[in-house]
Amino acid sequence: MEGSFSAVMRGLRSRWMMAVTSFFILSFAGSTYIFGMYSQTIKANLGYDQEDIDMLAFFKDLGLNVGILAGFINEISCPWVVLGMGSVMNLGGYMMIWLSVTGRIARPEKWQMYLYQLIGGSSMTFINTGVIVTCVKNFPRGRGLVIGLLKGFVGLSGAIITQIYLAANEDDLSFLIFLAAILPTTVVIAFMVFIRPMESPQEKNEIRNFYVFLGMAILLAGFLMVFILLENRLQLPLAVVRLFAVITVVTIFVPLVVVIRSQLQNPESREAPTSSDVEKYTLHPINKEMTSNGPVEISGAQNPKMDSSKDATNSEDYKIKSVKKWPVRGQDHTVVQALLSLDFWILFLATTCGLGSTITAIDNMGQIGKSLQYPKESISTFVSLFSIWNFLGRVGSGSISEILVQKYSIPRPLLLSLVLAIACVGHLLIAFALPGSIYVASILIGMCFGAQWPLLFSIISELFGLRHFAILYNISQSSSPLGSYLFSVRVAGYLYDRRAKVEYAKDRDKLEELMCVGRKCFCTTFLIMAALSMIGCAVAGVLVWRTRSFYKQDIYRKFNTDTKEDDDTHSPVSAEASTTTGRNT
Repeated sequence: MEGSFSAVMRGLRSRWMMAVTSFFILSFAGSTYIFGMYSQTIKANLGYDQEDIDMLAFFKDLGLNVGILAGFINEISCPWVVLGMGSVMNLGGYMMIWLSVTGRIARPEKWQMYLYQLIGGSSMTFINTGVIVTCVKNFPRGRGLVIGLLKGFVGLSGAIITQIYLAANEDDLSFLIFLAAILPTTVVIAFMVFIRPMESPQEKNEIRNFYVFLGMAILLAGFLMVFILLENRLQLPLAVVRLFAVITVVTIFVPLVVVIRSQLQNPESREAPTSSDVEKYTLHPINKEMTSNGPVEISGAQNPKMDSSKDATNSEDYKIKSVKKWPVRGQDHTVVQALLSLDFWILFLATTCGLGSTITAIDNMGQIGKSLQYPKESISTFVSLFSIWNFLGRVGSGSISEILVQKYSIPRPLLLSLVLAIACVGHLLIAFALPGSIYVASILIGMCFGAQWPLLFSIISELFGLRHFAILYNISQSSSPLGSYLFSVRVAGYLYDRRAKVEYAKDRDKLEELMCVGRKCFCTTFLIMAALSMIGCAVAGVLVWRTRSFYKQDIYRKFNTDTKEDDDTHSPVSAEASTTTGRNT
């Protein structure tokens, strides 16, 4: 009995329990992804026009993608602090929106609503930072697959919250805002105790377990897609909808099986590490001689693993390395060092073009369908297709790129370049508006939008290390709102309004509102988006060329427990140093 209790406690304190609870938290953290459903309620109850709703959406996206503050807090504190702040912000932001919409408080000024939406959207960056950064540090050897899974569950969270709302059978969409305030906050508080940094001993079935998680996630996504399509086409009984919601929630907890199996296979697994152990691993992931500023000479007394019989030549080489302060690719960079690297800004420009152009398609998908005179049911269908393929793009790019990197030494930026080329095809399908092409375009663009996130974050962690990943992770994703503002607001919005005004002037008697009908409405816009995608593809190709020698090495060797800590001559850091200059500019 005592042995069973010990096994249970080890399982609750294991890395696998931490991974599973990460899936739980992110599966219910999608308050920002259901804005399109409750925005009409805000518009009707507060008397807003479309410009006001667009501004609310902008502040939502701004909060969702600019999380530099969350990164800094994560650097100086533990994940619990970041997650706790995220849960409070989620509750405060969305609860104030709900109170305003339902008239329980005095009608706020517009700037106050923008602030509430910014706070609610920002909560997502705190939750993402606390969970994803900790998971990557705990499972560094399969980070592409790990990030893909985590971002995939985030992508599904909006559909999961929606199904719970439908099961509640509330006709008033303001209840969805209340659910967005309560549900993510409750789940984060319930499970954040499991999210903490741990040592990363290499396990035989580590990657295989994540592929099991991947299979479960794909099963859940397929289940959601089938049922969403049925809901769009049929009037299902409430009992069926509630049964589906129960099955959805239960399916999210199925990954607990991996925790149980892990304990059965490793009954003597070590207890959770002490805080000093975590600090050693976090600050010195390669070896005891490595710091964020480069190798530092340490005497044999400080590092007993160093061979005292090393000849004078090796000692001289070691001193030469200690002089070099600027890190090379794969070594931990400071934030300033990363921001001074040309690699960082090449990646930032590529994702600004890629994410900006795909977000433009996403934000205008409903208006595109309306201008092409698709029925409402069809518009709902291809929006649902986008959501599911967004998930598949996230988990697919993470797992496929991991295989290509580890088995074939193919640079991860090459897959990013390919994704942007595919996105170009999707934009062209919208531009030329062939019969039924909008369905194919929604699949391609959804997949490409989702695929960019795991690739972006994995490349950042590989090129610049994990020491300051929390900050660099959040700086890099600011390319999304930048691209959204430049391409969606300044390009798509301007061109559509100009065309709509021309149409309205010609047929003022036939048109009830300022709108454009026909494929000419978005043709020029998406020809521009296609060109931007190809520019992003070419820029990513430059990064492929610059990092080709880095990815030819075993970039995860420094995390393998069977690698000697003082074997610096074969490490990817020293090998990269022999082929590149100290500064990646």
